[in-house]
Amino acid sequence: MSSISVAIVDPQTPGNVGTIARGMKNFGLSELLLVNPPELDPDGEAYGFAGHAREDVLPNAREVTFDHLVENYHTVGTTAVTNEDARKHVRYPFVTPAELADTLRDVDTDTCLVFGREDVGLTNEEMAQLDQVCSIPASADYPVMNLGQAATVVMYELRELTVESTQHPDGIDRADEAEIEGLYDQFDALLGSINHPEEKRAKTGRLFRRLVGRAHPTDREARTLRGVFRRASEFASPPDDR
Repeated sequence: MSSISVAIVDPQTPGNVGTIARGMKNFGLSELLLVNPPELDPDGEAYGFAGHAREDVLPNAREVTFDHLVENYHTVGTTAVTNEDARKHVRYPFVTPAELADTLRDVDTDTCLVFGREDVGLTNEEMAQLDQVCSIPASADYPVMNLGQAATVVMYELRELTVESTQHPDGIDRADEAEIEGLYDQFDALLGSINHPEEKRAKTGRLFRRLVGRAHPTDREARTLRGVFRRASEFASPPDDR
């Protein structure tokens, strides 16, 4: 897919601009577009809230018009308020941020996430000009989120499209099968040592196998458990058998 940019329409608080810039830096986004922004003083709260984004994302932010967004990007408008009715098409249909990631995966044009004002968000007239609608499924009792928080949630859900690598390793470092089979054997030996009813051992062993199968233990975890089972078996065995 092509690049993803972020736009804020008529932001009222410099601090929210800085917060969103920081979120962009966290999740691999770099182009920030501002429609009618407040003054962003390098010594003010926008730069104070931006973290390391003050070095590149914020200084390189561009002021544009709303029409520029509509004419140059595949636009995604974000909103807390939706009209969940197929007869109304201003804010319906909409996707959640997690669903948005799937819809954008194969889009081959530049995309822009469009966020609105802190108090009223995007107007219906603005939403009508955008290509997609995204809404965060927050509590029905209080669905309205802070602008910076909402933007961060959406960008987080798109991280697989925007971040090449994170501090988290890919996948699960599962122990090899020989180590895990040894764990099962050690557990079976423990059942024998504690005199677990023989007619129940097979079923208990299967239950343990299913439990470990869901847990995907690492090498260290499997070795530690084997050591615990081995010691337990030794203490449970009669003195003559040790």
